Amino acid sequence: MSEFLSDPLAFTPLVTLLGLFVGSFLNVVIHRLPRMMERDWQVQAAEMRGEPAPESERFNLAAPRSRCPHCGHLITALENIPVVSYLFLRGRCGHCSAPISRRYPMVEVLTAVLSGYAAWHFGFGLAAAGALLFLWAMIALAFIDLDTQLLPDDITLPLLWLGLAFNLAGVYTDLPSAVIGAMAGYLTLWSIFWLFKLATGKEGMGYGDFKLLGAIGAWLGWQTLPLTILLSSVVGAVIGISLIVFARHGRNIPIPFGPYLATAGIIALFWGEAITQRYMGVL
Repeated sequence: MSEFLSDPLAFTPLVTLLGLFVGSFLNVVIHRLPRMMERDWQVQAAEMRGEPAPESERFNLAAPRSRCPHCGHLITALENIPVVSYLFLRGRCGHCSAPISRRYPMVEVLTAVLSGYAAWHFGFGLAAAGALLFLWAMIALAFIDLDTQLLPDDITLPLLWLGLAFNLAGVYTDLPSAVIGAMAGYLTLWSIFWLFKLATGKEGMGYGDFKLLGAIGAWLGWQTLPLTILLSSVVGAVIGISLIVFARHGRNIPIPFGPYLATAGIIALFWGEAITQRYMGVL
């Protein structure tokens, strides 16, 4: 089996197919995890007030079954095949014909493409396994932040510790670089946050951004942090200005920074070392 999986022509398609199904699961995570967090906050608030916890149906990543938000139709297994079901149903609910968001197949395809590329780039082994976990977490965090401006600790903190664990074996960088990367990533944005707050009286970013950059540093080492910060800042600035100019996005409406950090982290995972070396060569 290991010889079979060592062949990129076999390993890459298999991981791409796996990515489609993981992408379908990530859609569930993106949709439900913020709501699970909100329910937990309501329970904690009730406990602090000395009130009984609000009653609600069981709600987690597994229950209840997925259903149409318009008519409540339970999604069957045949209606839940990644991408295929969306195309077969022509992007509409099979019961009430309400439109299904295009983002569902987009997340599935994005996850499949990035997973397949990671399989081809790293080959069969521990590096590919870690890269897949890293990519799947980045995709989930990016879309959750887009929707809610939250970067859940349930993802960022395990991601940070996983990065350190993989680098115990030096998979992506040596352990000292990973530890320094985790500390420097967190403290860099933490320092910017407080400098901006002291200067303007406003909060420029959330604490989740600190943890996400710390996690990226734990996976890829402190050497990739300047590239990650530069890429995320440039992309964020370009998109932010474009939204203000072309989409009439209010200047006082916050723009989530997590998706840009996640995008920069993915670029650094695949090409960070090459880009850094070329940049240093130019200098």
